[in-house]
Amino acid sequence: KIAAHPLITVERQEMRSIPERPCIIATGPLTSEAMADALQKISGEENLYFYDAVAPTVTRASLDESIVFKASRYGKGSADYYNCPMNKEEYLTFYRELVAADALEPHAADRGMVFEGCMPIEFIAHRGVDTLRFGPMRPVGLNSPAGGPRPYAVVQLRQEDEEGNLWGLVGFQTRLRWGEQERVLRLIPGLKRAEFVRYGVMHRNTYVNSPRCLSAGLQFKSRPGLFLAGQLTGVEGNMESAASGIWAGLSLGRRLQGKAALTLPQTTMLGALIHHITTDNPGKFQPMNANFGILPGLPEVIKDKKQRNLAYMTRSLQDLHEFSELLQNTL
Repeated sequence: KIAAHPLITVERQEMRSIPERPCIIATGPLTSEAMADALQKISGEENLYFYDAVAPTVTRASLDESIVFKASRYGKGSADYYNCPMNKEEYLTFYRELVAADALEPHAADRGMVFEGCMPIEFIAHRGVDTLRFGPMRPVGLNSPAGGPRPYAVVQLRQEDEEGNLWGLVGFQTRLRWGEQERVLRLIPGLKRAEFVRYGVMHRNTYVNSPRCLSAGLQFKSRPGLFLAGQLTGVEGNMESAASGIWAGLSLGRRLQGKAALTLPQTTMLGALIHHITTDNPGKFQPMNANFGILPGLPEVIKDKKQRNLAYMTRSLQDLHEFSELLQNTL
């Protein structure tokens, strides 16, 4: 249907450069070397990434705060981390399950891409039973406010969004299968009922530092008229990539018509995702998928997860309806 559309021309050839005219680039996670070079000239070499190493992310609401505690190592600065303390028995149980867990085999393009500063947690564990305790799970400088002996090992969680709804496991990038990630990581004290909104991944993935490079319309700040869509923008997932393409198309269409750019309501899932990838801290930006944790908090506290998500949906649909009317009135 696309190829037969009278207003669409399909040309099947490699694009090795970026046209001067307004356009959308959506070349995906395995962008060719020539196109990556062209993108790099616009984004800057330091703002185009070729490898994705992401640790799992959980929601703050799902943490057991009777177990986890907030602190920074040696009490320096503000208490920026949630800490999950382990005794020796808990650590050894976790270790045994981690080294026995089922991991994905890397694709051919990904083989050999493991390096010391970004080692999968299971790779580190296979080096020896105590390697984790002297690496990402070292307990030094972390004592529970409740007192007692120093933990045998500690897993730290770092805030990953503006509102503090999302927390990532520090140093836990992994190739474990998703079901295995949930099973093994829920053995960590305080994470027994953790809600995983993003799983750990390690793979080839070409994407730009969107907070530094892109506006809310997915347009390059340094090159008006050039838009990105899909995984190049730092969204994760097929649905998210397709939705970003629709938004980039609407944004480009308005530019070609000489109309002002619009911003999606942040209370909608796509609006929250676009807001996240374009305003996140550029110094620690990582790809993100759609999840309830990136939405702005509700005005009231709703403890029941099903009712809370229903409230998110109701608010989102209301705001999306108002936005749709605004869009229709400005077409």
